[in-house]
Amino acid sequence: MNKEITLVASGDSLITMRQSVHSEPDFMELVEIIRSADVAFTNHEMLLHDYEEDCYPAAQSGGTYTRAAPSIINELRWMGYNLFSTANNHSLDYSYGGLFATKAYLEAAGVTYAGTGRDLAEARAPAYLDTVKGRVALIAACSTFAPFGRAGDSRRDMRGRPGLNPLRYDTWYEVRPETLERIKKISEEMGIDGVIQSEDPGEFHFLRTKYVAGPNVGSHTKGNKSDLEGNLESIREAARQADWVLFSLHAHEGAWKDTERPAEFIEEFARAAVDAGAHAVIGHGHHAMRGIEIREGRPIFYSLGDFIFQNQTVERMPADFYARYKLDPYSGTPADAYDARTTPKPTPGRRKPSWFGDDEKYWISVVPQMRFDGDALDELKLYPIELGWKKQRSQRGRPMLARGDLADKIIGIMTELSEPYGTEVLNRDGVGVVSL
Repeated sequence: MNKEITLVASGDSLITMRQSVHSEPDFMELVEIIRSADVAFTNHEMLLHDYEEDCYPAAQSGGTYTRAAPSIINELRWMGYNLFSTANNHSLDYSYGGLFATKAYLEAAGVTYAGTGRDLAEARAPAYLDTVKGRVALIAACSTFAPFGRAGDSRRDMRGRPGLNPLRYDTWYEVRPETLERIKKISEEMGIDGVIQSEDPGEFHFLRTKYVAGPNVGSHTKGNKSDLEGNLESIREAARQADWVLFSLHAHEGAWKDTERPAEFIEEFARAAVDAGAHAVIGHGHHAMRGIEIREGRPIFYSLGDFIFQNQTVERMPADFYARYKLDPYSGTPADAYDARTTPKPTPGRRKPSWFGDDEKYWISVVPQMRFDGDALDELKLYPIELGWKKQRSQRGRPMLARGDLADKIIGIMTELSEPYGTEVLNRDGVGVVSL
């Protein structure tokens, strides 16, 4: 067997409507690109259930309470997808019942997925897809989630907690020494005590936030050691059991004052993942594009943005969602809530809130096509896509290949985002080609 394979990846698929009914040339050409790959991956950011008795809406959601008919997985399969992540900030939107129902429907459909489970071991375990070209492993994790969404370890005398595979992180603020002294004085004036402070005078905890004196002013992050090592262990396991290893990371967190660049802990982990044996790290969650880094001949996609973005056509929302937008939770309709979210009422003294519809960046992206010859990346093409930014709600969020000036614009954005990593993206007739 020659060890070579073609993989296609995309970011977030928040899918509520059928795709197989459409036949536009720009859509079908995209579908053929996906189908032509040996492996096609997407983040399945949608729960599948029929509002079964135990699918209760959680008190805290990932934003929209995502849910679609169980048959919607067949639409992604029709497009050519055969590998899915289920670890994202919507995994527990409908509590454990929604998590288990989604798992059951995915398993009934016979698809390969990773990222959630009945305990941490199951959620963190690699999933394996067998193809004619070889075996591909997927590990999927998430750094953005409600605290109750994190899977827990089992013990010999206690079962574990269902949930997603977490990649937690620690945050602290680095401030100037004189600023740290002012924070200490404010804490004293407010009479805040009971906090065990560090013996280091250059570190202080105030209102559940850690402050450190130093020259690099701003917010800083570092991956949780336990989650970091646990996920790297899964990668090392998969590297011994499969021919290729993919790692999926759902992460909203951005760098200090620059959300177009990932937070420090994401870059740290992604590089460690490649060093541990991952052939590609596929990031998503930010809902917009972030740059590409090539490390030892293997790609890190820090965010592929949205692929399908139909979160304004979810059929039902719980009462909590209506209350969030100051609507009657008993008589309002989903369209009322989506309208209120899209055009929120201004609050005196506060900046006007925005939604994804305000910015084109959430409605454009790229679909990378990777060809591996052995363990190294041999070719990487980026197909620009657009999701109908200005279309009406019923048509918006469906992907098509971008053409002309828009394709050039998307490739240009990815070129600029990738420059800090030393990655060169060339525009070849409206398709991005990464120099390797």
